[in-house]
Amino acid sequence: MPDWLRKEGSMPENVSMIGYTRVSKADGSQVHHLQNDALIAAGVDPKRIYQDSISGARDSRPGLDACLAALAPGDTLVIWKLDRLGRSLRHLVNTVGELTARGIGLKVITGEGAMIDTTTASGRLMFGIFAALAEFERELIVERTRAGIAAAQARGKPAAAHTS
Repeated sequence: MPDWLRKEGSMPENVSMIGYTRVSKADGSQVHHLQNDALIAAGVDPKRIYQDSISGARDSRPGLDACLAALAPGDTLVIWKLDRLGRSLRHLVNTVGELTARGIGLKVITGEGAMIDTTTASGRLMFGIFAALAEFERELIVERTRAGIAAAQARGKPAAAHTS
């Protein structure tokens, strides 16, 4: 949908909201009820909520993969908190960048990222700030790695790290 058709804080009627929830343990000690209830209250059809019961640090999350595959241009992915979606800030930025490139919005309904709704101008601004911070963090890591390698080489030690 073109940006000029969007109204701040409103959702077009034909937009589909698809939800994703994740709990970190599959042993039954954590359940999806709180997240599911919040997504349903936000307008997500219960049949369109995908879920994982797996650590967010895991690369393979079948529920997230299915959710991302189900999203179409114009849809909005609704999540309870930012940490339910991304393994790290960099992963989160990359995921949202991919969604944006596909014409898909992201709405976070609670927690630190609750101001993020990439279907609005202010939400895109907030996410842009997060993206800039993630890039800054990555550049600092690269600088520290290079400085460590240079210091090791100056002491006659072989460089153990590889920078990219």
